[in-house]
Amino acid sequence: MDPPQTFRSPTALVIWVVWLLFAVGNWIDLAVQGRDHLSAVAAAVLLLVTGGAYVTAQRPRLIAGDTGVTIRNPLRDHRIGWAGVAEVDVIDLLRVHCEWTSPDGRPRRKVISAWAVHYSRRRQMAAEARARRVARPRRSSPVFPSGGRGPSYGAPVAAPGPPAAEEAEAEKIVRLLSDRAQAARAAAGDTPAAPRPAGSQPLTSTWSGRAVAALVIPALILLLVWLL
Repeated sequence: MDPPQTFRSPTALVIWVVWLLFAVGNWIDLAVQGRDHLSAVAAAVLLLVTGGAYVTAQRPRLIAGDTGVTIRNPLRDHRIGWAGVAEVDVIDLLRVHCEWTSPDGRPRRKVISAWAVHYSRRRQMAAEARARRVARPRRSSPVFPSGGRGPSYGAPVAAPGPPAAEEAEAEKIVRLLSDRAQAARAAAGDTPAAPRPAGSQPLTSTWSGRAVAALVIPALILLLVWLL
């Protein structure tokens, strides 16, 4: 049995670490120098923002295991078996299209967005526009020396460079998940025209108690400190 593969945003992880170091430094400073009510409020505000950073930056991840994929978003966890993954695509976030058969025999479908995998749609559209401009035939014209001030009219335009690291990683994850889902459906004898097998693992969505507590407890502490 292969270990599960975990995917998360490197940028979000860096933001979480930087914020945690900033918050710890400020808590130490408030503990040493702060002696008034305002310092206590500031410490509580830092705690609340740290809870928000935890659920939005540190917690989200996508876990691909042997039996299915788990999407861990800020407050909720979603899990679906591989045979229930109908499609995987990416717009601004990676999306998993889930299809399964409910116990009463009705087909169900839901799209889950994964906060852990980001994709810059604007950057993709700009790259596609540049590629179309490069591929468009140009009228021939004499090429004059530019005097070192840049390429002259009619000179060949460089092709767009490779996609950014996060965009390339997102496309790689989409291919990996799609291949595993397709293999699971083929093993189960599923076809695109037929519903998902009744025995396949359905989509399960649960609230994360730890994530909710990371927001609710600091909010209550801030309210108590503010009222004291």
